[in-house]
Amino acid sequence: MILEDLYRLLRSGHVQAQGVADTMTQPTVVLDHSLCVTSANDAFLRTFEVERDDVQGRSFFGLGNGQWEIAELRHLIASVIPKATTVIGFEVTHNFPAIGQRTFLVDARRLIHPDNNSTNILILFDDISERRRHDAERDFIIAETRHRLRNLFAATRAIALQTDTEDRTADEYRAVFLGRLEVTLRAQEIASTGETTDFEVLVRQSIGEPGVERLHCEGPEVTLASSKVLAVGMIFHELGTNAVKHGALSVPDGQIHLTWTVETGPRSRTYLSCEWLEKNGLPITSPKRRGYGTELIEGTCAHLGGKVELKYDPGGLAATIRIPV
Repeated sequence: MILEDLYRLLRSGHVQAQGVADTMTQPTVVLDHSLCVTSANDAFLRTFEVERDDVQGRSFFGLGNGQWEIAELRHLIASVIPKATTVIGFEVTHNFPAIGQRTFLVDARRLIHPDNNSTNILILFDDISERRRHDAERDFIIAETRHRLRNLFAATRAIALQTDTEDRTADEYRAVFLGRLEVTLRAQEIASTGETTDFEVLVRQSIGEPGVERLHCEGPEVTLASSKVLAVGMIFHELGTNAVKHGALSVPDGQIHLTWTVETGPRSRTYLSCEWLEKNGLPITSPKRRGYGTELIEGTCAHLGGKVELKYDPGGLAATIRIPV
């Protein structure tokens, strides 16, 4: 039965009106000309956790210690009788004592009894709390997705623009670009969980398959906040990529030794101090120009509030990295 059917039934004074109203799943009440409750269906009693004797004959705005005493709602309902108007979809968000915060759409319309021309008001409540919650969750998900897509596009664009093309074939450029993009996506996936991440696990994931078997780690257990995962991952991905191209991982016997300690610095801040040492690789020399990888490592460390020192020893690259954790 729709509202129009119930309205006609109640208006006619049909003896089965209360029984029909009780079958409705939406809370419904009928008020007399003084805004006292003459009828309340079972859904109303269940929804607001009241007994029929507690509402029958009482002022609607006095129910539940005045929980319906909402100025705008009183004005609207009070205007139904003298103006013969209809209120449709008036939204009420209120913290009700028994059931907590809920949002209702309120419909109200005038009823005139055919026998004595007495005027009543039919009020129907539609609980849309869950709908509003789902709408809010949907809007949040959409906004978050857009935000992450913008960030992802910005990161992808930055990687593409800052990956050198000089002296590289298209295949070489693609390999470097995709490698940097993959570690960025992997780190963002970890960071999006909002959980802490084990430092050694992150380093091994960032270096990837080509060198993880020849990476020797030694240090205490350290967990990184999700906000630092992407930056730290990019630092060690660049070190690993450089080792594959020019350093210890470019030859079969090359190895990387990574050691770290946790130290207390100025103002009692905790720092992660790492030593990256490449051994048994090809002889290296200091580069003639600063590449994107060097700038990324140094810039990212500075962004984290730390610093890095790169030493191009003939025996292999040595890097000292210090970042706050």
